[in-house]
Amino acid sequence: MGVYLSTPKTEKFSDDGENDRLRYGMSSMQGWRSTMEDAHAAYPDLDNMTSFFGVYDGHGGQAVAKFCAKYLHQQVLKHEAYSAGDIGTSLQKSFLRMDEMMRGQRGWRELAVLGDKIDQVSGFIEELIWSPRSGEANKNFDDWSSEEGPHSDFHGPNAGSTACVAIIRNKQLIVANAGDSRCVISRKGQAYNLSKDHKPDLELEKDRILKAGGFIQVGRVNGSLNLARAIGDAEFKQNKTLPAERQIVTAFPDINTVELCDDDEFLVLACDGIWDCMSSQQLVDYVREQLCRKINSQLSAREYSKGVWLQRPVVRDAIT
Repeated sequence: MGVYLSTPKTEKFSDDGENDRLRYGMSSMQGWRSTMEDAHAAYPDLDNMTSFFGVYDGHGGQAVAKFCAKYLHQQVLKHEAYSAGDIGTSLQKSFLRMDEMMRGQRGWRELAVLGDKIDQVSGFIEELIWSPRSGEANKNFDDWSSEEGPHSDFHGPNAGSTACVAIIRNKQLIVANAGDSRCVISRKGQAYNLSKDHKPDLELEKDRILKAGGFIQVGRVNGSLNLARAIGDAEFKQNKTLPAERQIVTAFPDINTVELCDDDEFLVLACDGIWDCMSSQQLVDYVREQLCRKINSQLSAREYSKGVWLQRPVVRDAIT
């Protein structure tokens, strides 16, 4: 079938939840791709005062997106900057840490397990053979101990993934983004982008790409990738004279911190499958309409006998 299907898979997988601070909902659909390459993470109780939400849009396979969904929030939580209250720094370090963790024998093995095909990670199929140095024998993965094996020199996956993450702590919202997934907030019905789509033709991205030895052709990095920032994509990160932040493609995220107020209604995190079809404002209008209908329906059933009806219900604190 190739990369695309003859007809899209439109089955949706949805879930929702809440705690005493917020409510959230999430949904995914495979669409035209031959495999589902996206992933997400929702941890409303990352700790007792912090919530974590992330979307990961994979390309070249599902392994990197699933790796991020499994491990990125863990790295944020355990970083010393997080303990010190510096969430932005812990996010930046954790995005870069994903690339580090996906190298070597252990990185190769984990990606092979998470991916739909082993050869999407390494280029060929081999048995899963490894020799743990420490921690692994006791099922202790916290230290991400190195391993010896046939892929000890694995430089990382050529597949990749965007990462757009929102962390909410009290009235503070911290957004980290690498790639073209997007975070949008509705403030009194007005859409405000809290992330930037990292496309190669942006001046800042273009400057870094060219200085690192890359080029841009038909809007793509080296004529291939239509993103300027992503986790994975190791083939674009091989300049050993440059730090991770200055590679042709970098996983280093932009950080945007805002103070939430009573005018903030809901937050949307979504992959470019949405943004290719709708503008930020169009999606905010759609979500707001759906939330209003749901709340009005709930109120009409619960409070009809009291003669109460809200023509313009408040949708504050709803997280989508």
